[in-house]
Amino acid sequence: MNKKIVVIGGSAAGPKAASRARRLDENAEITIIQKSTDLSMASCGYPYYVGGFFDDRNQLLCSPAGVVRDPKFFFNAKGIIAKVNTEVTAIDRATKSVICVNLSTRERESITYDKLIVATGSTPRLPAVPGANLKGITSLQTMQDADFLRKIRDDKKVKRAVVIGGGLIGIETCEALQLAGIEITVIELLPQLLMFLDIEMAKLVENHVKSKKARVITDNGLIEFIGTNGELTGIKLKSGEEIPCELAVVAIGVTPNINLAREAGLVVGVAGGIAVDSHMQTSDPDIYAVGDCIETVNLVTGTKVFAPYGDLANLQGRVAGENAILDNKASFPGTFQTGICKVFDFSAGSTGLSEKAAKIAGFNVETVINASPDKPGFMNGKLLVTKLVVNKADGKILGAQCVGPGDVSKQIAIWAMALKGKLTVDDMTNADLPYAPPFSLAIDHSIATAHIMQNKLRGFMRGISASEVQQKITAKEPLFILDARGPDEYETMRLGIGEKLIPLGALRKRLGELPTDKNAQIICLCKISLRGYEAACALKALGWTNVRVMEGGIMAWPFAREK
Repeated sequence: MNKKIVVIGGSAAGPKAASRARRLDENAEITIIQKSTDLSMASCGYPYYVGGFFDDRNQLLCSPAGVVRDPKFFFNAKGIIAKVNTEVTAIDRATKSVICVNLSTRERESITYDKLIVATGSTPRLPAVPGANLKGITSLQTMQDADFLRKIRDDKKVKRAVVIGGGLIGIETCEALQLAGIEITVIELLPQLLMFLDIEMAKLVENHVKSKKARVITDNGLIEFIGTNGELTGIKLKSGEEIPCELAVVAIGVTPNINLAREAGLVVGVAGGIAVDSHMQTSDPDIYAVGDCIETVNLVTGTKVFAPYGDLANLQGRVAGENAILDNKASFPGTFQTGICKVFDFSAGSTGLSEKAAKIAGFNVETVINASPDKPGFMNGKLLVTKLVVNKADGKILGAQCVGPGDVSKQIAIWAMALKGKLTVDDMTNADLPYAPPFSLAIDHSIATAHIMQNKLRGFMRGISASEVQQKITAKEPLFILDARGPDEYETMRLGIGEKLIPLGALRKRLGELPTDKNAQIICLCKISLRGYEAACALKALGWTNVRVMEGGIMAWPFAREK
């Protein structure tokens, strides 16, 4: 008898599971049931459609060959029945069937299965504040949301908008609307944007967003939507400030759609998603679950996490589709929660744990920040700022963050694979990566980051972050801050925090200008702190005992500066 596979959900994970199952069993009867009218939507592309990076809506629905993935495509190309505009209302585990209703005709149907794959996705969180039903408030979760915002962009009638939430979708939406000429304000309840970054890295992103004429308000939350005649006219914040706007995009996260699974008696996990094992199998051996509706394992900490990423959904779908046919031959081990976000001319990415998350998880960490170009200046290299987090005891890599206009994606990919391989800093210091000037420095930015960390772990360098320097200045600690650049650089760009300009080449001739107390706090810096490190090495050799290097130099300084 042919095996019957039913998939609930037709966005990313569901169609991937169905397609994998078909490739492994030509005779299986495979059905996808999708509540919306669209299938296989590239939802991560919505902000770029809204922003005008491309104009053909169908590109969000196309296969790599350019064919729209509609029910006809699934039936003709894959022999899969795809029922769209159809909602599953119940899972009957006793009879191994699902009850569904056609949302157009209201016709009800019962479909039996041998194996069921639940890919019900997630729902946007909405703020529980007055005025939430006003016209002009939306999320960016569905094709309909993308169509709504694209029409606003094309009509050019909206002049002011707010984005509620400074996470990945919020920042991408900010760019999309700003490119449409709309005046944008981003509101974030927490003290920083992009919570997967540590705060000094997030501040660099915030500064870049502000440089694009978008307003950013952090550490402040929405308390009310304001409107007239049913239409949005503004928002009110906890601080009491009112911001006029005709559009509000809510991007404060999503929650897993678990109602069907819970009502069917499937186990829901501690992180709020459907509990699954590495085979994507739920508490019912005939039911698998994948995508945004499940929880998975963080591979650094071993804890359960909710990780609604489009790439993970596809990987999980592939595993579930195979296992529905071949009985648990494939596995999905978990996630490092690797992610990346385009921020105008910047990118911001991370993998593994931030410093804050690593400390919460109980690790004794060491961190380092490296600022340097992604390739040589004569090949128009662009800046990268990376923060590396390692376990101090053994140098094992725990996580990395990277921001800047350079090739952030390459850096995060390198560190993600280092995590996958359970590499240490010492492993990375001699990594054999591809080199040619159009692509990289002779010592790649990632390897240089490992070198700096190795120097720190071995005691060759004492580092200090920009945040720590700022704290010392605020506390009015006695500091001698040595800027090792040249006079022309100093006149063009400087921090203005009381630093003393002594070019590296003149340092040994001007030792008399340094503190006579050899235990005085000295902080060395330059543009990226390479010369700062060399100055610190010289001063240490000459007897100064409390010399530190400001990691990342001026280019990683996230606070106000004089020039």
